[in-house]
Amino acid sequence: MSSQQSVKLRFLKEPAAAPVGLTWGIPWKEGELLREESLTLQHADSGEEAAMQSWPSAYWPDGSVKWSAHAAVSMTAAPDRYKVVKGKGVDSQHKVTVQETEETILLDTGVMNCLVRKQGKQLITSIVRNGVEVCSGGTLVSIKESRSHVSGVKTIREESFESRIHKAVVEQNGPVRAVVKLEGKHRSEAGTREWLPFSLRLYVYAGLEMIRIVHTFLYDGNPNTDFIKALGIAFTVPMRGPLYNRHVRLAGDSGFFSESPKTLHTRRTKGKYRELFEKQTQGESVRFDEKEDSYFLGLLDDSAVWEDYKLVQRSSEHYWIWKRTKEECCWLKTAEGRRAGGLGYVGSEGGGLAAGLHSFWEKHPAGLEIHGTTGREAAFTIWFWSPDSEAMDLRHYDTETHVESSYEGAEELRATPYGIANTSELTVWCKAETPGPRQLQEMQEQIESPPMLVCEPEYLHETRAFGFWSLPDRSTPAKAQLEDRLDSIVEFYQSEVEQRKWYGFWDYGDFMHSYDPVRHVWNYDLGGCAWQNTELVPNMWLWVMFLRSGREDLFRLAEAMTRHTSEVDVYHFGEYAGLGSRHNVVHWGCGCKEARIAMAGLHRYYYYLTADERIGDLMDEVKDADFSTVNLDPMRAYFPKDEHPTHIRIGPDWAAFSSNWMTRWERFEDTSYRDKILAGIACVKEANFGLISGPTYGYDPKTGILSSLGDDNWGRHLAICMGAPQVWFELAAMLKDPVWEAMMADFGIYYNLPQDEKDKVTGGAVSHNRFEHPVLSIAIVAFGAFYKQDGRTARDAWEVLLQNPFARVKLQEEASTVTYVDKLQEIDWINTNEAAQWSLNTIISLELIADWLPSDAAGDER
Repeated sequence: MSSQQSVKLRFLKEPAAAPVGLTWGIPWKEGELLREESLTLQHADSGEEAAMQSWPSAYWPDGSVKWSAHAAVSMTAAPDRYKVVKGKGVDSQHKVTVQETEETILLDTGVMNCLVRKQGKQLITSIVRNGVEVCSGGTLVSIKESRSHVSGVKTIREESFESRIHKAVVEQNGPVRAVVKLEGKHRSEAGTREWLPFSLRLYVYAGLEMIRIVHTFLYDGNPNTDFIKALGIAFTVPMRGPLYNRHVRLAGDSGFFSESPKTLHTRRTKGKYRELFEKQTQGESVRFDEKEDSYFLGLLDDSAVWEDYKLVQRSSEHYWIWKRTKEECCWLKTAEGRRAGGLGYVGSEGGGLAAGLHSFWEKHPAGLEIHGTTGREAAFTIWFWSPDSEAMDLRHYDTETHVESSYEGAEELRATPYGIANTSELTVWCKAETPGPRQLQEMQEQIESPPMLVCEPEYLHETRAFGFWSLPDRSTPAKAQLEDRLDSIVEFYQSEVEQRKWYGFWDYGDFMHSYDPVRHVWNYDLGGCAWQNTELVPNMWLWVMFLRSGREDLFRLAEAMTRHTSEVDVYHFGEYAGLGSRHNVVHWGCGCKEARIAMAGLHRYYYYLTADERIGDLMDEVKDADFSTVNLDPMRAYFPKDEHPTHIRIGPDWAAFSSNWMTRWERFEDTSYRDKILAGIACVKEANFGLISGPTYGYDPKTGILSSLGDDNWGRHLAICMGAPQVWFELAAMLKDPVWEAMMADFGIYYNLPQDEKDKVTGGAVSHNRFEHPVLSIAIVAFGAFYKQDGRTARDAWEVLLQNPFARVKLQEEASTVTYVDKLQEIDWINTNEAAQWSLNTIISLELIADWLPSDAAGDER
C-alpha cells in the first residue's frame, strides 16, 4: 500500500468506556508490506497517533508479510474507529518492561508490578499497585476423586493437587504488551504424583491494571479411576482495616451481590447509620467516632461475621450464592438466579482483586469462592470446574462399539480422553479501591465480550484473506433470497444452541450432527450422529459468515467452536497426537482418529484475526500429524499392511496435512514443509487423471511421497467436503502453479458429469458411483467453472444448490412447534453436514459463478 493508503479498523463491539488492551490481526496482499516496514496506529477521524506494537504472524513466499499482528491500548474516550498506515509510530505514555532473573520474571505496566515465578507452586508471587500489594500469590488447584468398590461398598477418596511450574518463557517483552508462558503439572500436596499438564499465559498491557490469563489443562489420567472433582486458580489477597471496610462482590444475572464480612445492617441501622450502610454497600470506606458511635459499634461487635462466600453455576440455567460464618457452620443461601456474570471481587482498605471468567455459565459447572475475609489474607478461587458439582466423568458411554446401528466409525474401541485438553480465559484487575457498580458492569462486559479491533469485511475480501468467499450482495432478487437463506441457517443454529442447551465445560462450542424427529431431539445417543466434531467443517462456515458480515455474534459463535474443537476433539499427546476423534456421543469416543478433525486449516481464522498464542501452539502441534497415521492407518479396514508405511486419501487426509504444512510454512518460513506439499503435488501430477485418480495412495511421511494404488479405489466426496477446497484455494495463491490449479478445475468439472462423459475423460477407468453427494462438491465445482469459464458446469452447480432444501425454504418458517420435555421449535429434516456445506458452497459460488445464477434462484418455495 502507498503511504497515503490505510487499513480501516473498528471495534468488534461498541468500545468499552474503561481502558482496555487490544490485540488483533491484519491481512496483506503479497508484496504490499515488507517485513522491514513500520506501521502506525491513528484515530480514524483526527489522525492522532496511538502507540502500537506490531509483529508478523505469516509471510508470503516472496518474503513480504501476509498477516501482521498488533497490540495497543484503548484509553477512556477512545474513538470507535482506527486506521493503520505505514510509518514510524509514537511511543506509549506508559511502557511495559520485563525484568528476568533465574528465578522470577517481573512485569511492570507502569501502573502495577506482577512478579511471576519460574519454578515452584506459585504462578504469581505478588501483584503490587501504587506500592500496595493487592495479591500475594496465585496457584492452580485441583482435586482428584478416586472411586473403588470393595465387597459392594463404594468408597470415594479426594486428593488435593497444586501447580508445579516446569518451564517459564517470556514470549513478548513490550513496549505495549508483554506475554509470559508457564508450563507444568499439578502435584499432589500429600505425595509425589504429578499429572494434569497445564499451559498458562499471562498478558499485560502498558498503563493498565489488568492481567489476561489463558489457561489450558490436558488430561493424562485413567478415566476409570481418575475423576477430576475440581479445577481452578486460587489467589491470595491481603486484607487490611476493619471488617466493615472489607468487601465482597459477585456478579449475578444483571446486578451484583454486594456485602461485607461485617455488614452495617443491624436492627438499629437507622438515620446516619442507614446512610453509612448504603455507602458501605456501594464500596466506600466508612468511619466511626469511638465516643459518638459507641452504641452502634457495640451492636457491630455483637453482629455475625461472615467469613466465606461462594457462587456456584451448576448448569446453564441456575446458580446459587451462599455465605457462612465459620467452617463448622452451615452455608446460608443468599440468592439464586439463572446465569451469573462470572465476575467476583474481594478487597479491603488499600485495594483488592477482581477476576472474571469468560463463558462462565456457558461452560458450567463453574464457580467463584472467597474464603477467609476476616483474616490477614483472603483466598479467592475461580473454579473452571466447581467442587460443588459432580466430578468430571470422562468414561465412554458404552464398553463396545455400534458401527452398523449407530454409524460409529470403527470396530475398535478407542474411546480415550488421554491427551485431550480444555482452555479457559479469565481476566484479573488489580484495584486500588473497591469498584462501584458502574466499574463492575464495565468489567463484566469485558469478560463477556473481550474488546478487539477488526478489519472491515470489504478489506478482508479485497486481500483474499482465507481464499474465496463473497461479500453479502442483495442487488438482485435471486441474490437477496440466497442471502436470506444464509442468514436464516446461522440464525437457526444460534437459536438451537440456546433451545437445546448446547452448553457445558466439555460441550460448549460444538453443534450436533443430525436429528431424530420421533423423539424430537438431536441424535445425542446415536453413536456417530451426535456431536459434530468438525465434520464437514462447520468451523469454516461460521468463520466465513463472520468475515463477510463483521457481526460480533457470529464471531463469538465461531470463537466458541474454535476453542472447543481445537482442544476437546483433538489429541495433544499420546499415540493419537495430532489426530482428532470423528463425531460421536462422547467427543473423544469414536474409534476413527483422523487428521481432518485436528487440521490447522480449521483454526487459522481465529489465529490470524486475534493472534491468539494458544491456537498458534495447536496449529504447530499438528505439523507432523502425518506420522501418527503410521501407527493408525486411516484406511486400515480396507488396505492391509504392505510395503507402504501407511495409506491415506488425497482428501481428507492429505488435504489436512497440506493445511498443517502450509500454516507452518507461512508462519515460520519453514521450507521443509513447503517441500512436502510440493512432493505430494508432484505425485498427483503423475497420476493418470490428476486429482480424479485415487483417491487412496500409499504414503511415506518421511518423504511425503504418495504412491498410486490405482485410479478408482475409494469414494470421492470426503476429498472435497472436509475443507480441502478452502485450503487448496489459498495454497494455490501461494504456490502459483497453473498445473495444480488446472487439476483442481478438472476435478471440479468432472465431479458431476454424466457417466458417459466421464468415460470420455478416463476411458471408463473410474466409476460414477464413486462421486456421491453432489451438494458437497460445489466449492470445487464452482472453482472449475470459474477457472475454465465453463457456463454449463456453473449452471449445473447452481441447479444442485438451488434444489437443496436449504435453498428452498426459510428455516424459521419451516419450523413447527412440538413437545419434548417442553415446547420447542423443530425442523425434522435438519442436519449440520448439509447446513455447513450448502452455506459454504453457496458463499463461494456467489463469488466465483454469480454471473450464471438464474434469476429465479430459489425455485419454488414451500
